[in-house]
Amino acid sequence: MNRRKPNEDEEAATGGVQGTQALTRGIALLNLVADAPTPPRFAEIADRAGLARPTAHRILAALVEARMLRHDPLTQTYALGSRFLEMAHRVWDGFDLRATAAPELERLARLAGETARLAVLDGDGVLYVDQREAEQEAVRLVNRVGARAHPHASACGKAMLAQLPAAERRALLDRIAPLASPGPRTLADATALERDLTIAAARGYALSLEEATAGVNGVAAAVLDRRARPLGAICLVGPAFRLGEARLHALGREVMEAARRISGNAAGSAMTLTVAPRPAAVSPGVTVAVRAEALLGEGPLWHQGRLHWVDILAPALHRSDPETGEDQVTPVEELVAALAPRRGGGLVAAARSGVRALDGRGLGAVLAAPLAEGAGLRLNDGKCDRAGRFWVGSLALDSTPDAGALHRIDADGTARVMQAGLHVANGIGFSPDDRVLYLADSAARRIDAFDFDVATGEIANRRPFARFAEGEGVPDGLTVDSDGFVWVALWDGWRVARFAPDGRPDRVIHLPVPRPTSVAFGGEGFDTLFVTSARVRLSAAELAAAPLSGSVFAIETGGLRGLPEPDFQG
Repeated sequence: MNRRKPNEDEEAATGGVQGTQALTRGIALLNLVADAPTPPRFAEIADRAGLARPTAHRILAALVEARMLRHDPLTQTYALGSRFLEMAHRVWDGFDLRATAAPELERLARLAGETARLAVLDGDGVLYVDQREAEQEAVRLVNRVGARAHPHASACGKAMLAQLPAAERRALLDRIAPLASPGPRTLADATALERDLTIAAARGYALSLEEATAGVNGVAAAVLDRRARPLGAICLVGPAFRLGEARLHALGREVMEAARRISGNAAGSAMTLTVAPRPAAVSPGVTVAVRAEALLGEGPLWHQGRLHWVDILAPALHRSDPETGEDQVTPVEELVAALAPRRGGGLVAAARSGVRALDGRGLGAVLAAPLAEGAGLRLNDGKCDRAGRFWVGSLALDSTPDAGALHRIDADGTARVMQAGLHVANGIGFSPDDRVLYLADSAARRIDAFDFDVATGEIANRRPFARFAEGEGVPDGLTVDSDGFVWVALWDGWRVARFAPDGRPDRVIHLPVPRPTSVAFGGEGFDTLFVTSARVRLSAAELAAAPLSGSVFAIETGGLRGLPEPDFQG
């Protein structure tokens, strides 16, 4: 029996549904273009797909004609076409939240052994639209599918409120004022609630600690649409004796991932969910200086013989003695990210409401307000120059790209934007000769250098100093030693790195935690490098593998020294 000779496409086909080879190749080319870090050229596409040039050309031409791809004749590259955007709009128009969320509810209930719920904002309240209970659940919760809750007094409600635009959120809360107190720990004070929602937005998930019902806790993340508006929220709830605050934080990452899978969108955040592989060994000379469980430890500062640092997301000031491990904790009422000594005594802190005085009792007067009231921004890392000005970065709470800036606060409280268009303004440092300012933009995976004039406080000639590839970690807090070398903590990189003044990598120190956050020299001779760390958004398994996450570490540097941080002159 005679059979025709297979054509080129059929010979190349491996598996799949019979008669769909061309379609399969078209889908493969679409995925190749979509996954490319930069728009690829024709030859690259054909080679990576393993197709003959004529075959690749025919398929690409068909995809361009269908507006699935677009071809740039100037660069001869291919990118996804406008048809995908039109299709995405139709997907959202017919999006079935309840059906799409069902598998995630099942998964969360099994994972946590607690009740998983799906809720939406309905008018001025929260409506539970679906629920799954773990098989071993022994405590039956009052609210079921179809029940309603107060938006400010439930984890799901707070997760959605935290993602609403500020004006829309205020309008909703004004309509239901005065705020009811259904639970023993409900935040019925509007100011306290707003602070809590700001923290929830920064974390990416919200907690309810006996706020809806006595003895019941919960953790929730918003499910966002393509415009980053809340479609609903998914949460885990259960008895407080099982869902303590530490476990809620560990489950927060799981709930966030579930919310992201439901809609394909993640709550806006500068913090990643993925963690790089652990190094084979911790470097010699690394010890635990302060054992802690900070959600987001930051802002280390050696001052008056003690290490001062903050926890941004469980807002508190820590005053620690590395010799004894003693850690005095002073809770504060709002996000606080960076510290600097102040002329005349005490400290200043970069807080949510501005640069504030800080003493042993907590936050004091606002000395400068570089951000407009109600702006969806927060201050982040900061340092003083040797003329006594305080430099502090900012970032968007919803991680809007390029919304952050570098601000300079003068002694009289005047605030000035020195560099706009930053995504996540982070570590700041100055060269010992006061000629260079260093600034990390974490989202850009880069440290930049600026020419700096200490007499005038002006900066110029921005240029890349160090870049970091995927898997190397994200540059976070930094400091400069007495030799002019730059030390930086690499978030998700399990390491601290040192760079020469010309940007040349000098050394890497591996740590027992994935998320170091910032570095500062201290000790009697400023010859010990202290490193803060975070445990936020680490899963239970990751925390089990890195149980010291959230602690402060000390690194013996072999005689290398830092410099004391200058005082803020305001």
